[in-house]
Amino acid sequence: MEQAWTLEQAREADASDPLSHTKERFFLPEGVLYLDGNSLGALAKAVPPALARLAEEEWGGRLIAGWRECGWMEAPERVGDLIAPLLGAEPGEVIVADTTTIAIHKVLGAALAARPERKTVLTTSDNFPSDLYACSETARRHGAELKVVERSELLAAIDESVAAVEVTHVDYRTGAVHDLPAVTATVHAAGGLMIWDLCHSAGALPVGLSGNEVDLAVGCSYKYLNGGPGAPSFIYVRRQLQQSLDSPLPGWLGHERPFDFSAGYEPAAGIRRFLTSSPPIAAVTALEAALGAFAGVTIEQVREKSMALTDLFSSVIRQREGSGLELVSPGEASKRGSQVSFRHAAAEAVVSAAAGKGVIGDFRPPDLCRFGLAPLYLSYEDVYLAAGVVAEVAASAC
Repeated sequence: MEQAWTLEQAREADASDPLSHTKERFFLPEGVLYLDGNSLGALAKAVPPALARLAEEEWGGRLIAGWRECGWMEAPERVGDLIAPLLGAEPGEVIVADTTTIAIHKVLGAALAARPERKTVLTTSDNFPSDLYACSETARRHGAELKVVERSELLAAIDESVAAVEVTHVDYRTGAVHDLPAVTATVHAAGGLMIWDLCHSAGALPVGLSGNEVDLAVGCSYKYLNGGPGAPSFIYVRRQLQQSLDSPLPGWLGHERPFDFSAGYEPAAGIRRFLTSSPPIAAVTALEAALGAFAGVTIEQVREKSMALTDLFSSVIRQREGSGLELVSPGEASKRGSQVSFRHAAAEAVVSAAAGKGVIGDFRPPDLCRFGLAPLYLSYEDVYLAAGVVAEVAASAC
């Protein structure tokens, strides 16, 4: 039987929460319960001083010498190594670069060039639209075809014509989680390469890239990694593939010796060959500082709290009669990411009314109310109170 939560029980859960201290690592507006961390993470307190130091001491004080003396040139790899443990990746397998869509063009282009005899890229109809756009165009440029199937048909559609499969690990609408080990193993058995979009996974749940021998992955850093608006993406390339895959967007920083300024391109050894241009140092600095919020925290702890919070939120909603909210996320916490989505006939009005009462969620057309629960800065009491507000305004909108 589902637990009937009370405010006292939520407070008791907070008292025994091993992550209760991490909330103090963030700025959170007074009177706001922020349940949209799956769109944009909150501001970590370490970020403003890091940006001030960059502006005043490094750029302001060192000028061009900052590239040599302040670690700017090494930043994409250094920050990639900070992200790697959250993905179950090894040092030297992740690099910070570009935006997620550009990263998809890069890794899919590399995969298609590595499987020139195969002419199918496979994805699902519920994939994020930008993934579909990027996959379609990259496939076209390589003389391949993008095949789009229903989520339930994915495994059966993987055959020896498939060069690469590209899907999003956690569905952006419902939070449903793909079976990453099973899909990856099926792709490998058919001789293809596996690409995962981890935008709604990174910093929210264990992924196990290295352990599952995932070939390639991309993801953004402005959601659960809290890198800030427009924060750069990351690219993961399994170490065993790094010397055999080439970036389809070569640039001078992906060169083995960029400061030789050679007219001929020689790709760098390792993950750095997937760089193209100069890194956006201010954005990477903000991301590096934000990742400090994970200090002393394991991704397994984050996942355990995430599942508990999403269970709590959905339980409170279902306990309130007459809300008109229909759960569309998987009912089992282990099968959803760190979000809960509900269908409602007046979804946009519900999300707007909740925001007016200090509970920030997200509307996705045509009728979804989406709530992202970030374990690092949400307490059990926060989630209990937020769920009550959402149920109240939803009932009023019926």
